Amino acid sequence: MSLTLEFTLGDLQASKACIAGALAQVAIKSQASKPGNPPAQLLLSPVDLTQPNAIAQYIGGSGLLPESSALEVLNWLDWEETVLRPQVHAQDAAGIKQAAQHLQSALGSSSHLVGSAPTLADVAIYAALYPVQDQAEGLQKYLQHLGQLPAFQKGIEQALGTDPKQALQQALAEGALPQKPRVPIPGKRNILITSALPYVNNVPHLGNIIGCVLSADVYARYCRSRGYNCIYMCGTDEYGTATETKALEEGLTPQQICDKYNKIHADIYEWFDIAFDKFGRTPTWQQTEIGQGIFNTLDKAGQLVEQTIEQLYSEAAGKFLADRFVTGTCPKCQFEDARGDQCDSCGNLLNPTDLIHPKCKLTGTTPVLRTTKHIFLDLPKLSPQLQAYITDTSNKGGWSNNCVQVTNSWMRDGLKVRCITRDLKWGSAVPRSGYEDKVFYVWFDAPIGYISITANYVADWQAWWQNPDDVELVQFMGKDNVPFHTVIFPATLLGTGEKWTLMKNISVTEYLTYEGTMFSKSRGVGVFGDHAKETGIPVETWRYYLLANRPEQSDTDFKWSDLAAKNNNELLANLGNFINRGLSFVYTKFEGVVPSPHAEKGREAVQELGQQVGPLVDTYVAALEARKLKDGIRIAMAISSVGNKFFQDHKPWEALKADKELCGSYLAACMGLVALLAALVEPYMPSITIKVQQQLNVSAVSLHLTDDFLKKSYDLSSILQPGHHINKPEVLFRNIADEEVEQLRNRYRGTQHERASASNAAASSCSTTSAQAVPSKQVKAGKQSKQQPKQQPKQQKAAPSTDGSAAAVAAAAASTSSSASQAASHQSPASQPAANSSSASSSAAGGAPTANGQSSVKKESKKKDGGGGGANKKADDRSADISRVDLRVGVIKRAWRHPEADSLYVEEVEVGEEAPRQVVSGLVKYIPEAQMQMRRCVLVCNLKPANMRGVKSHAMVLAATSQDGLQVELVEPPEDSAPGDRVTVQGYEAEPDEQLNPKKKIFEQVTPDLKTSAMKSACYKGIPLSTSKGPCTVHSIMGGSVK
Repeated sequence: MSLTLEFTLGDLQASKACIAGALAQVAIKSQASKPGNPPAQLLLSPVDLTQPNAIAQYIGGSGLLPESSALEVLNWLDWEETVLRPQVHAQDAAGIKQAAQHLQSALGSSSHLVGSAPTLADVAIYAALYPVQDQAEGLQKYLQHLGQLPAFQKGIEQALGTDPKQALQQALAEGALPQKPRVPIPGKRNILITSALPYVNNVPHLGNIIGCVLSADVYARYCRSRGYNCIYMCGTDEYGTATETKALEEGLTPQQICDKYNKIHADIYEWFDIAFDKFGRTPTWQQTEIGQGIFNTLDKAGQLVEQTIEQLYSEAAGKFLADRFVTGTCPKCQFEDARGDQCDSCGNLLNPTDLIHPKCKLTGTTPVLRTTKHIFLDLPKLSPQLQAYITDTSNKGGWSNNCVQVTNSWMRDGLKVRCITRDLKWGSAVPRSGYEDKVFYVWFDAPIGYISITANYVADWQAWWQNPDDVELVQFMGKDNVPFHTVIFPATLLGTGEKWTLMKNISVTEYLTYEGTMFSKSRGVGVFGDHAKETGIPVETWRYYLLANRPEQSDTDFKWSDLAAKNNNELLANLGNFINRGLSFVYTKFEGVVPSPHAEKGREAVQELGQQVGPLVDTYVAALEARKLKDGIRIAMAISSVGNKFFQDHKPWEALKADKELCGSYLAACMGLVALLAALVEPYMPSITIKVQQQLNVSAVSLHLTDDFLKKSYDLSSILQPGHHINKPEVLFRNIADEEVEQLRNRYRGTQHERASASNAAASSCSTTSAQAVPSKQVKAGKQSKQQPKQQPKQQKAAPSTDGSAAAVAAAAASTSSSASQAASHQSPASQPAANSSSASSSAAGGAPTANGQSSVKKESKKKDGGGGGANKKADDRSADISRVDLRVGVIKRAWRHPEADSLYVEEVEVGEEAPRQVVSGLVKYIPEAQMQMRRCVLVCNLKPANMRGVKSHAMVLAATSQDGLQVELVEPPEDSAPGDRVTVQGYEAEPDEQLNPKKKIFEQVTPDLKTSAMKSACYKGIPLSTSKGPCTVHSIMGGSVK
């Protein structure tokens, strides 16, 4: 993958990426802009990373972040970002001196902060201190050592040019460095955005993702594009009972659990293109300091009360039980597995003593009541002040209806004192004598995480959180989190008597359900974030589907069929169709140059188009301002539909023949609309905007939703200048076939336990079948060993059941996938140990498969009818699928022009046999002869030999063709695959025919299902063609046909 780094020349934060690239020997293409206003945002494409340390970490990989010292390196990165960098930006001489002393103490006599070689810690510190090296007392030797390393020199030159000091001075003088942590700017619109902190004890599912982080990300991206001064804060909520419970389940410490799942969360959100300004964690010294400060202020203000209460005590465990260590029957709805803090069935908040038939979750015993002391927030005392805030803020229209209803029900029922301490070890310590064995209750502590994570982003966190006159606080969450954000957290801040930035606007979602049932983390029901990554469906499709179905007013049900329908009918057929048609027409018919709109010709039609699009854009802006995200994407797609209708109604292909100037007017408007659509969908599908931006050959800044840009929606021809050159268009979306939908539905049916049982049952079934099918002696095809029964059972694919039972899941798993890990790694079961692979087909032919998946027994000569294949079953009786095609890894040793045909190559291909095969291919028009030499390829080896203009071809080279037919690329196996290695498709691993019968047209029936995916893998029915080393791929074609 080619990486491109956009930055402002002189931006030292960009040097981190450049140094990391030089150290890791990763090639990075630089796009440096001269200092100006606005500055170029630091951006690594195509992965869409913007934070300098995250970019350097992505580029440097494990070489610069060794697993053995990862935590230490990450701590230094955090310190550089939150302490050192702000001091350097503020030119705080005293702070820089103090930081230098801290570094000097940590270094001692070492040349590196961590280990004996440069890590990301050295890269970040060097870049931060580069402009103030003369002030970094005691660090000259360390900095000089790093500065003399070739990788550091190369990185600095790449980011700052040949005269680094001048570039740095110019950038600083013009204020062109964008990476300084943002603080509120008086007179500007300053927006502080948060999403509910995801709890760290499990993997987030799709409902969690749309309910908080994804929705907030769309709004944050919109705000940035509009030029608002905003920051988006989030992180994992790590303290509390749930973490201790999970740690006990997995046999780890709470810290180890938090480290494990924080990384899982961060990786998932990065894959989902969530662009946080800071994704932090709650266990930090800032969290402790700020939380204890608020507690002490509340205490001094008389807002806390101490009470002796009866609490459940486990005699078996010898401890008081925190709420989540107690389960029982809910007194409100009779749900038998309610937790001690909340019932998952009816949603009511509970106390452990409210439960009927309580049980200790640690020991399974019945706890007893004992007295203990706890501290409570006096909510009744705060109610009048809190009600005034709720009434004033909600009446201004910034709260969604479901949020108002939940909050009013709480206030209407009357507030009670709320306990804010718990009997736990894992949490923020309570600063009061006698409470050494207690910590803050997570729902007192967790919302303070928003503040502490901001404090980890910028030293002056008070500028955001204690500045209600200049800052708008906008929060995103699911409806189950509402009372904590509209009642408990505001009451906590109001109770201090200090000037806090209270929530102004809140966006709340209902529940996302899964195929008619509730998502469940505990039972593993539904699709989780890591699953989405494994499906092969690109991130833009996931984002679009979740946002187009965002449960804003009522619950929404996730359905696999609906996901495919929205992708195929809306993204592919509407948005992708218009963008690709317009770009391709300009690229092919106007030589890739945006035409000039004619003063008269086509003017009326283009003006009418603007009158349709402009008001829709105004409505889009109003929807996003009101955080009606579902409406926003619906409007963007409506604008795309307008574009498709305009293109179809005015038929530029006909206008081109009659009047090229008229056609040019139409296309100038279409190109402007393509750019507009790229800007409008950026908050929703940033990966698509990057692709369109690259194809349009425009900068990211030019697609920002500024007032001037939005005005041009009424005059679309004015968006791109005439004469502007575009790049070669590429297809944006791929089709999701019904078969792929069914496979995915089967893969994620039932609970996690049922799926695990299914996988084990499938493996056991395959192992048994294999043992029964392997004969004790090698026999010729068509004959049986005396030790075998005369009738062998036919190998069947289990039909998926609809009852959702474990048996049904097992049957589906046996037909589609032997394990989730194989699907994730794209390895075919043939590459796994024999006990876990379906080897009946190869074994039935007389022997176990070899390492490359081929039978160790020589095949019989071809039968007269051209069939052949398995020993127990005629090939012609089998269904026409990819398993019948003999695909193998080949290496084109040499290729030359066919002596009698200008469009053909003759190739000599090594395919693991005694002699190379001679193959004829029609690739001259698409691939230069020099690029055909020593090329790895995938060969169809069981076609009937064909005479091609006097030269016999004994196989066929697989190639992919783009949808427009202009591009053809070889399908290439993994580099470490050997010539002759079998290429198979998971679920279709039967022994191929010895030779395909031309009369049956088997290959012709298979090819319609051979396509390239968005990941550029060659796939059959959406499943990659793979060797034991991994999937077979193409260079760039997505959604193309393969044959």
